[in-house]
Formats: sequence, structure tokens, C-alpha cells
Amino acid sequence: MSLVVILSMLLTPVAFAASPWTTEKTYGDRVTGKMVFGLQNTLLGWIQLFAVPNQYANEGKNVWSGIGQGLVEAVVDTVGGALQLVTFPIPADLPLPNNGVDLGGK
Repeated sequence: MSLVVILSMLLTPVAFAASPWTTEKTYGDRVTGKMVFGLQNTLLGWIQLFAVPNQYANEGKNVWSGIGQGLVEAVVDTVGGALQLVTFPIPADLPLPNNGVDLGGK
């Protein structure tokens, strides 16, 4: 229970927007998009350990805070991606912080 409270405090400033696959029109496209999104975040969530501190350093923010935020986002993206992957037949969104792993480099 305390882990949930700590994670909620750490993730408060992070934006939880709708997942990218939610804009698809058909059921098949939404299910496929959710499965790919879940697989991507499950397998690549660990990248946040390096991407977030790098982003903080580039923006002139505290890198140690970036390391902590990267650790939290890596765990949340990996677990959230697994939940998306397991529930892909049901097109209900489970948003991830900053839309999960960004392979586009944005």
C-alpha cells in the first residue's frame, strides 16, 4: 500500500494522456494497436532508466531526479505494458505516463 502511495506522489506531475492506439476507428485496429503498444512497453520499459535522466540533463534539470523518475517510469511502463498486452482483446485504455516508451525520439 505504501508503494502505491509513493508511486502516486512521484507520478503526479506526469501527464497521463490517452494511449496512441485509442484513435483507431475499427475494433481490429484498436486491438492490434493495443497489443503492439503493450508489447513495446513490456519489452522496452527498461529504456526509461536511461532516456529520462538523459532528457533531464538536456533540459538542465537535476539528473538525480531524472534517475529516480526513470526508475519509476521503467517499472510503470513495463508493468503497464504487460497489463495492456494481457488485456488487448478489450479495447479499454490503461494510460501510461508520457504515453509509455517513445521510439520516435520525440
